[in-house]
Formats: sequence, C-alpha cells, structure tokens
Amino acid sequence: MTGEVGHWRTLIAQTVMAMTVTAMTVTIAPAFAASRLEGRLIQGGLVIGTTMPGSIVTLDGRAVRVAPDGRFLFGFNRDATAAALAITAPDGTVDRRQLSVEARHYDIQRIDGLPPKTVSPPLEILARIRREGAQIKAARMQDTPVAYFKTGFKWPAWGRISGVYGSQRVLNGKPRRPHYGIDVAAPVGTPVVAPADGVVRLAEPDLFYSGGTIILDHGHGLSSTFLHMARVEVQPGDQLRQGDRLGTIGATGRATGPHLDWRINWFDQRLDAGLLVPPMP
Repeated sequence: MTGEVGHWRTLIAQTVMAMTVTAMTVTIAPAFAASRLEGRLIQGGLVIGTTMPGSIVTLDGRAVRVAPDGRFLFGFNRDATAAALAITAPDGTVDRRQLSVEARHYDIQRIDGLPPKTVSPPLEILARIRREGAQIKAARMQDTPVAYFKTGFKWPAWGRISGVYGSQRVLNGKPRRPHYGIDVAAPVGTPVVAPADGVVRLAEPDLFYSGGTIILDHGHGLSSTFLHMARVEVQPGDQLRQGDRLGTIGATGRATGPHLDWRINWFDQRLDAGLLVPPMP
C-alpha cells in the first residue's frame, strides 16, 4: 500500500510539473508569435516588422523606434552579412534572432567625361563639400515618430534605368565609392514626385556634388534623397503625400546628363530604393 501511495504521489508531482511547463509556454508564446518581419533579408534591403505594442526592439544593440501599433523598421547596408535582432515584450520575455543577410553581386560602372574638379575637387572647395555633407547627414538622422512609410513606395519618376545600387564607380578612370542610388534617365523638366508620404527636411538648389537636392523624411529614420534636380519646388517643413510634386529632373552637380538619382537611407545605412518598387515598365 505504501508503495502504491508513493507511486501516485510521483504521478501527481509529474502532472503538476507538466502543467506548470505548459502554463509557462502559453504565457511566453504570444509574445513570440506577435513578432513578424516583412521584407528581404538582403544587402540593401528594408525590413518592416510588427510586434506587441510597448515592446523594445534593438538591432546589433542599436535602439529601433517602435510605433504605438507595434510597427518598426530597419535596413541593411551594401556590405552587411548578419545582424542580431532582439525584441523585448512588455512582460519582459525576449525574442532573439540572428539574421543572415543575403549577399549580392555588384557590377563595375565606368563613367567618363565628368568635369575634373567634381572628381578631384580643389582644396578651396573642400570646406563647402564638408559643410554640405553635414547638412545632408543631419537631415538623414531625423527620427520622426510618424510612420509615413506606411503608404508604401512608388517610382518618383519614369525613364530609363541608367545606374543601379551598389555598383562600383570608376569616374574618369579613377576608382571611387560605390553608387548608392538608382538612376532614372529622362529629359530635363520631367516631373519628380514623392514616392511615399513624408516631410521635407532639406531642399537645396545647388549642392556641389548633387546639384538640386531634396531629402524627404518618411519617419523612423527612413528617408529618400533626390539628386541632380533642375528645379526644387518644395521647402523644408513641407508635409507631402505620395504623388505630390517635388520638382523636375535635371543634370546639376556631378552629372553627365539629365537623370534623377534616387536614394534611400535608414539613418546612416544606405539602402536600395530599387527593392521598394516594382520593375520600371
């Protein structure tokens, strides 16, 4: 009899333990299940995630803004290989994911016929270049809480694709930094429109390298930059809807012909705008 009682005590203890484990699983699972990622884990890619409202998100230890509805985003630069994502739910449970970033092959693009001073600027121009670079960096580092990017993206202009993201640039025979935009070749005066909702953070008619330049803030550190424009028709602070006119295509700054250089940034990470839109017809 004593042995039988002991047997039942053991069964009861095991059952209670199993129920406790099950209860813990039910408590933790919703926090994990509520987190999902949309977008390609690829070099230059943008990823939009959703998680439980009130969660804390970090990427490689860097804080990522989370909207009240649980939406967040991040991106990978040209040469990224991996990233560590951590999502801490309001109840303290942590979802850790090691993200593997798909590698890409980049072409070499040779461009000749550029004015020599725009390839190797003289010393007296360097102060201007640094000043303008600081302006651009400040505009791209805005961490606006409004998720304007929720509208999605469309092409800001139509034309022939004459340059792509990531290609190694050789300018007048000299190797330079890779190209971080997508070039749309079209006649001077071709309209340029906002590819998504946003707020204008920079609108300059004549920067040294990029000529007519606009930076549109899409929220959460995501921004579009439009280079070489003939006309800049907006002002800093303007709030735009997708499709609103920004100006017109030109050949200003360091350019050999009329085109729009469209770039996407997540803060200092340079992304591929071409991954956000369907193929150019």
